[in-house]
This record gives sequence, structure tokens and C-alpha cells, in this order.
Amino acid sequence: MANLLDETQGPVNDNGRDVHVIDRQLPVTITFRSTLFEIALWVTLPLLTLIYVLAMGDQLADPTTVAIGGCVAGVLPGVVFIFMKISARNYFLKLEQRIQAEASNIDNYLEQRVQILQNVVGLVNRAIDLDKDVMKAVAALRGGKVNEANRSDVNSQLNMACGRLFPQVEAYPDLKAHQAIADAMQQNNYLQREITAARTVYNSRVTQWNTDLFSWPTKMIVAARQGYTTRIPFTASAETREMARSKFF
Repeated sequence: MANLLDETQGPVNDNGRDVHVIDRQLPVTITFRSTLFEIALWVTLPLLTLIYVLAMGDQLADPTTVAIGGCVAGVLPGVVFIFMKISARNYFLKLEQRIQAEASNIDNYLEQRVQILQNVVGLVNRAIDLDKDVMKAVAALRGGKVNEANRSDVNSQLNMACGRLFPQVEAYPDLKAHQAIADAMQQNNYLQREITAARTVYNSRVTQWNTDLFSWPTKMIVAARQGYTTRIPFTASAETREMARSKFF
């Protein structure tokens, strides 16, 4: 059988293709077949036992004992599946907390960048006349807490402010040599790398969540009954994507 994706035959898109994260949560749904599967776990073996007793009753020493014993043993798959569903639900609850923790790590790094930016602006503003847009961006960040609702906005404002502030610092060698400012610029670069790493970990958790939601039968059935949906991984803003296409050197 030939390869489904043949890199030597194509088709090939010479123009390339940009990739976007689809901003939509998909609900987990199950059909009647999943319900039928759960019912079958409870009734299949007991029914087979009863059919066996009815067919071979005359040859059995104690048909009643065999029927009762077979029915009791026959429901064990259903009981085991109940515990499997409990385990799957606990798994999702723990994974959800891990996702929240990874998102919180991103917020912590963003808040540290906010503090660094505010400190640098305070130092630089005494030495040179800053761009008004820098001051507006910093003013918008003062007193704000990073959370799920404003995380992307805070990050965009940080990138815009840093993009305007640090080139101005670079233009003043004496100011750039100021130890506190030099340390702040270094910390900003470090935090940006940490944010990127934290986003990668967060996306890994989200991928794990989205994959496990559709792991049939146990996890998928539990996810559908709990009303879980897929989660959306980190998405770069349109401004960031456009800047990435710019010429830097």
C-alpha cells in the first residue's frame, strides 16, 4: 500500500501556509452505543449464565446455586467499570488543577515583567523624555492583576511598552550603562524566555486534556457526562504575528 502522504509526489503548496489556532471549544458527546456498552457490562454475563442454566439445568446438580453465582460474578465488569469512571473523573480534576497552576505561572512571570517595566520607566524618565505611548502603556498596567480575562491584553501592552522603551535606552550609552537599568533589561529578557517555556508547558497540559477527553470508553464517557469541553492553547496576537514577519536586522 502506498503512503497516504507522499512527500515526493505532492501535492505541494509552493506559497506556504500560515497556521492559526482555532478559537473554539468542542464539547464531548457520546451516542447510545456508549450507553449500550455500559448496559452490556452489567447484563451480558448474567444473561449467558441464565441461558446456560436453562439449557443444561437437568445436568446440573444445583442449578439455582449456579444461576445465583453466575449472576453475582457476571455483574463484576459493571462494578469494575464504575471504579474506572471514578478514577477517570479524579484524573480530570487533578489535570484541571495542573492546567490552572501552569496558567498561574504565566501570570506570575507577566506580573514580574510589569514590575520591572515600571521600575525602568521610573529610572529612565528622570534622564530622558519618554515617548508618551510608553507612559500610557505603563499607566494602564499599574495596579492591574493578571488573570484569565486580561492575560493576553497585559502581554500585548508589555510587548508594546518594552518595544518602545528599550530602544530608547539603547540610544543613550550612559543610561544603558546604569547598573539598575542594565539588570532590569537582563531580567526582562530572562522573564520573556520563562514565559515562552511556561506557555509550552501549558500547551502540553492542554494537549493532554484535549486528547484524553476523546479516549473511549472510560474517559470519554466521563467527560461527556461531566459536560467537559476541549481547551484552547496559547494563541499569539495578530500584532505579534505581524511583528514576527518584520525585518529585525
